[in-house]
Amino acid sequence: MTYRNVSRETSDSLEDFAEELLRWTAKINLIGRSTTADIAERHIADSIQVVNAAPVDIAKWVDLGSGGGLPVIVAAILRKHERTQFVAVESDQRKATFLRHMATRQELKLKVLAERIEAAPQQAADVVSARALAPLHTLLGFARHHGKPDSLCLFPKGNSFQDEIDRARMDFRFDVEILPSKISAGSVVLKIKDIQDV
Repeated sequence: MTYRNVSRETSDSLEDFAEELLRWTAKINLIGRSTTADIAERHIADSIQVVNAAPVDIAKWVDLGSGGGLPVIVAAILRKHERTQFVAVESDQRKATFLRHMATRQELKLKVLAERIEAAPQQAADVVSARALAPLHTLLGFARHHGKPDSLCLFPKGNSFQDEIDRARMDFRFDVEILPSKISAGSVVLKIKDIQDV
């Protein structure tokens, strides 16, 4: 699989990541087994659109509940030549081992914290991301813990995203930009800023 609008080196790195993700998924549950046949589109390309929604050359990006490294490994590959330090927070030790394996294998600027999100040291990140982790109101609480007042949050969501926004507004005030997914009809990437308690 070749990926559009990326260098040959980056495409090769993404392909290597996809192969390792499949290999490790056979042993531990990194991605749903029903989605492995469509890994390039369903997982890699979906993560690329999250990365493309982020500002370039930021200091720190933290990904919460990183699991199989989507989108954080993809982000670290695409932004390899920027100054950005990536942090993956993943409490499952087996998944954290996979993330460390990929960071070493591809020489990524990625630190893995094998801790619960609530217990991990605050990160003061410029970007906070999470994919398939929790409802939006829970994510916003995590983002306030690991972000800064001017952080940008990037949360891919399915077709119930509006219900999640409405529920989150019961606890938080925030600005949200809704980016329709180019991969999955009805899905979106939520770009959220200025999170405050109600």
